[in-house]
Order: sequence, then structure tokens, then C-alpha cells
Amino acid sequence: MIDNQGEEIDRKTIQVNQPLHHKGVTFYQTSWGIAGVKVQVNNSPILQLPMASLDTKGNGQIWGTWIPTKTDLSEGVSLLVRDLQGTLIVYDAKGDLTSAVREGMTIPINGVNLKIVELVGSTGLQIKADPGVPIVYLGFALLMMGVVMSYFSHSQIWALQSGDRFYIGGKTNRAQVGFEREIIDTIEMLKLK
Repeated sequence: MIDNQGEEIDRKTIQVNQPLHHKGVTFYQTSWGIAGVKVQVNNSPILQLPMASLDTKGNGQIWGTWIPTKTDLSEGVSLLVRDLQGTLIVYDAKGDLTSAVREGMTIPINGVNLKIVELVGSTGLQIKADPGVPIVYLGFALLMMGVVMSYFSHSQIWALQSGDRFYIGGKTNRAQVGFEREIIDTIEMLKLK
């Protein structure tokens, strides 16, 4: 990550479930794919060709591309790959499996030497900044404190003496039977005195 002056302020390799956090902003990896492949035919310059995601009818992901082996584009080979580990499957123009190659390997095919230089990956990023998160956490903490406090019984007892009469009353939010017994015990104790 760099600032407006081009200075590096943070560095991390982002992976799934390992986001980068910086000053309240979170960078997530949401997806990955294979954008292309770099190849060299004989001694030509290195070509970067795009790879397309192919429909597998729910059997995982496969990316593929077609590489011309003749300058007039009349012949070529198909390359298929499942992941960024670097193993590519090569099929000829008839659809027959020719070989399996890895990055850096060269294979002879259709009278040319085809070198797989590198797979080019791609990723999807999600950037999230939510300044309200601390407020949500505070609200949750207050809610939990309220839940804990609701387990404690709160009782009030009132006493009033009017002439020769003595009145006792009370109120509780829980355990009303226990509270009633406590009031009766208090009255019995007062009668003994």
C-alpha cells in the first residue's frame, strides 16, 4: 500500500481469510483466477495470451487458451489449466492429449518448440471501511450487560406506620414466591420484637 506521495506505508500478501487492515480500512481477497499465460514459440518474443474460464458443468474451474504454432494461424494447440500450480495440459488441433507441461518447460509440437514461461494470475479485491463498527460493538456490550443484569433479582420493601397500624408492602421483578416468603419472615421477625 502506498500513500499519495508514492511512499510505501504497508505491505502484506493478501490471501483468503487473511485480509490487510490499515487505519479502519480492510482489504479482502474475494476471488482468484488465471488471467493469461506467457509463452514463447521457438525464439520469438514472449507472448502473453489471455485465458478464458471454461464451463465445466459444476466440475470445478478450468481455464483455456489457443496458441498458434504457425504464423498464418492455420495450426495451433489448446492449453488447459485448473490452478496456479503451473501444470498445463496441451491438446493438438484434433483434440488429442499431447502432453502435460509445467512453467519453464519447453515441448516440441507441430514442428516448433513451445515454452511455457509463466501463468498470470488475477484476483478480486474487496475494500471495506465501516466507521460504525465500534458503535455496534459498544451497543452489543451494553446489551450483554443488560442481559446479565436481568438475571439479578431487584426487590423493594416499603413500610408505613399509621397510628397503631404498621403496613408493609413490596415489589420484585423475579422470584415472587421467594419474595413473598421473605416478606412473611420479616413480619414474623417484627412480631417477635
